[in-house]
Amino acid sequence: MCREKRQVKHSALNEPRFRRYYPASWCSGLGSWMLRFLLGWNAWELTQSALWVGIVSALMLAPALILSPYFGVQSDRVNPRHGLMWSMLIHGAIAMCGALATYLGILNVPALLVLATALGSISAMHSPMRLALVPMLVPREALPSAVGLTAMSFNIARILGPAICAAVIARAGAAWAWTIPVFIFATSGLILSSLGGVGTRQKRAHASVNSEFIDGLRYVLSMAPLITILALTSVNGFLGRSFIELLPAVSGRLIAGGPTELAWLTAAAGSGAVLGGLIMSRLKADVRYLFNMSVAAMFFAACLLSNLGWIDRLSTLFALVGLLSLSTTLAGTACQTLAQLIIDPQYHGRVMSLWSMTMMAAPALGAAAHGAIAEWLGFVVAFAIAAVAGVLGLAGLYARRRGMAEEVPVASATTSDSR
Repeated sequence: MCREKRQVKHSALNEPRFRRYYPASWCSGLGSWMLRFLLGWNAWELTQSALWVGIVSALMLAPALILSPYFGVQSDRVNPRHGLMWSMLIHGAIAMCGALATYLGILNVPALLVLATALGSISAMHSPMRLALVPMLVPREALPSAVGLTAMSFNIARILGPAICAAVIARAGAAWAWTIPVFIFATSGLILSSLGGVGTRQKRAHASVNSEFIDGLRYVLSMAPLITILALTSVNGFLGRSFIELLPAVSGRLIAGGPTELAWLTAAAGSGAVLGGLIMSRLKADVRYLFNMSVAAMFFAACLLSNLGWIDRLSTLFALVGLLSLSTTLAGTACQTLAQLIIDPQYHGRVMSLWSMTMMAAPALGAAAHGAIAEWLGFVVAFAIAAVAGVLGLAGLYARRRGMAEEVPVASATTSDSR
């Protein structure tokens, strides 16, 4: 009974501000996954090339390398809720452009590259703004719950978004599948606009963007645990997340799948991620425990990727993708929570922009590299190489586990001065 009471007390859903924000998170995730599915599916349909699917996937992630530091500084300066509202507006515009291009019959490879780059660019803004806003909505002890619930909604959307797209494509055509996200993003923006007073910051003098970013970078470099977390995030992106980014090509190559099979596999990824988010939402805010769990989850992912040679049908690939997504989500959300627990609130936006940049860049580079190798040697060999490299990297990082056992800095005892 006591344990149940403690868990209820630490649930983010008990926080009124988080409850008001949560539906917007659902809509944002649903629209985003619909766009990602449509870009990946169109890339495979137009080219039948794993390399081109990898390039499109990389472009949906790579702009974070350039833009995340800037938006990270801005998320420490402005109300991140306003940033998310602008993000929803631009996401809707991208969906509208995709719908018009499809309707007019001009959605070709160059158009896909432009749309993917635009989506990657606005995602580089969306992620640090969201990561800065969520800790403002909950107390520190409810942060794992907030991270887990947000991941759960995002990954249920990973199931629903592709399923909706596949059904609409089959019944009404791709142009309508591009149109639906326009209304979903509009709904998310309206919800965010109704949250008056959430995310407001006190006005203060600011240095230049470059100097504030460099200040945040120095802060990261001064903390060995943060460097380890960023390295773990890179390994996680290089392993499981890059495989999931390549699902359109993996489905086409390994099981000769079309949009229906891709929707099933994306649903498997979403199901595994939902389960990972549920597990994460029940965990305590313990640094050592979260670190060990992230390493174990990534090792399991490497073991899964080393067994692609056994895959010859939808059912086995569905199971592998679900388990891989579960382990990847556990590792990723654990790394995110670790970073948010450790950092000083005044550096939150800048440090989390670096984490977001790493989280997006690693699977982008991984997808492009694995796609190129798969074009030459096949997916089985490409991800066997990735699995070996990942295990070696994890071994080196696990050797640094003593640094993660240190006490969380006093400055991170509260998640936001807005509370």
